[in-house]
Amino acid sequence: MNDKLRTRFERLEVERHQLLKIRRSISLEQFNRAPTGKWSVHQVLAHLIAAEKISVAYINNKFKGIDEVANTGFAEDVKVVLLKISQRLPLKFKAPAVVVANTPVYADFQHLEQEWDLEREELRMLLEKFDGSQLRKKIYNHIVIGRLNIEQALIFFREHFFHHLPQIRRLS
Repeated sequence: MNDKLRTRFERLEVERHQLLKIRRSISLEQFNRAPTGKWSVHQVLAHLIAAEKISVAYINNKFKGIDEVANTGFAEDVKVVLLKISQRLPLKFKAPAVVVANTPVYADFQHLEQEWDLEREELRMLLEKFDGSQLRKKIYNHIVIGRLNIEQALIFFREHFFHHLPQIRRLS
């Protein structure tokens, strides 16, 4: 795997494992409790997994034609900075319909964790496909800011995680 992608992936994994450790410290009741009009920890984690799963499937599909895809440039770099800022602010965003429609309810925490493990393995295998010349290719489509490259997609995955982390901590 490319060193830049490996570093980003490993950071995602460390943060995911820290989050799962937090989850293990709460009861099943806390895991499933949803304050009125809000998501439970279960729902937030399922949302993160679904968003990542849909994204990885999209990137895998786009990778088939990667040589025909344009490169990202300064405009996308600026958009990613704005995206990072938006994800770190305490703003609420409506989850994309495709993510909501594909967010499962897991039987228990073990099934959720197993699904996330499988999804991360899919992501790792996808990242193995990229060579240095493909890192700037517009391979990912963010619903708001448009086409991004694989590094920028990983930045979004991380920022999306951090966007939901305070929510999970409040519920834990």
